[in-house]
Amino acid sequence: MSHPILNQTHGAEFTRIYSYGAARGDVVVPNEDLIGPIDSSDEWIQQRTGIITRTRASADVLAVDLATDAAREAIAKSGVAAGQIDLVIIATISNVQQTPSMAAVVADRVGSNPAAAYDTNAACAGFSYAVTQADALIRSGAAHYALVIGAEKLSDVVDPTDRSISFLLGDGAGAVVIGPSDSPGIAPAVWGSDGSKADAVGMNSTLTDFRDGTAEWPTLRQEGQTVFRWAVWDMAKVAKQALEVAGITPADLAAFIPHQANMRIIDEFAKQLKLPESVLIARDIATTGNTSAASIPLATHRLLAEHPELSGGLALQIGFGAGLVFGAQVVVLP
Repeated sequence: MSHPILNQTHGAEFTRIYSYGAARGDVVVPNEDLIGPIDSSDEWIQQRTGIITRTRASADVLAVDLATDAAREAIAKSGVAAGQIDLVIIATISNVQQTPSMAAVVADRVGSNPAAAYDTNAACAGFSYAVTQADALIRSGAAHYALVIGAEKLSDVVDPTDRSISFLLGDGAGAVVIGPSDSPGIAPAVWGSDGSKADAVGMNSTLTDFRDGTAEWPTLRQEGQTVFRWAVWDMAKVAKQALEVAGITPADLAAFIPHQANMRIIDEFAKQLKLPESVLIARDIATTGNTSAASIPLATHRLLAEHPELSGGLALQIGFGAGLVFGAQVVVLP
């Protein structure tokens, strides 16, 4: 059957990240505040994770509030008017209200109505996933400018007596504005998942279990050794692949910005990748903690603030986490 030929869109040939914004929890929580319930010590936490303090949000500060603050900074620094942003993606696992999406609320708060807006859940790989989507949607013509945010209030899903993950977690949000570019600013992503290891890190029960009185409030748990081995061995391969598909070598990098999961994982990564001394490595975990989807943009924001000379350089960003999902790409730093 014949029919009229449909229009299809084509967008910008290339994209780049214009700016970063950040918001951390307003409360600094030292290791000493957490060691009692897990029968541990400041020394043990520092040796195992590299964390000295983590930032958490007060009871009346929600993940959506952190997302809004980070978004406002990113927009202000981007040179793009909020009204021009027609896509908002928030990567999060801690929106305690199933609907509406955090993204729709933030789009309205920052003046980007009626942008397409949705939340995405890829845990600690969420920021990488969202950047990959924004890049593809802009290049397809489905969007022109995107606001991408990783936002978490993980203190809402922490059991203070849990020794596997609770002391790692912090609260915060990191945001970027992405738009068209004259040259490639976001390399192809290497992303994927391994659901066969879904039990290695995730929630210990469901909301319906909690409702029915068969479980406590769901909180995050992990099998530390399983996750550590997977992160160090499998994710180092993904990081190498991301460099290959970008067409560069470790020596071309200005910065390496892995998900801030654990300082030992970050150190092992650097060894496996044989990064030259000239490559700056993000270590924001020491004072921010593990903020899941927010960790990469928060760590990048701090690195750029401390080292403005990184602007225009190449950074390898890699996220990995629950559901054993992963995403990595090389980006040009704004």
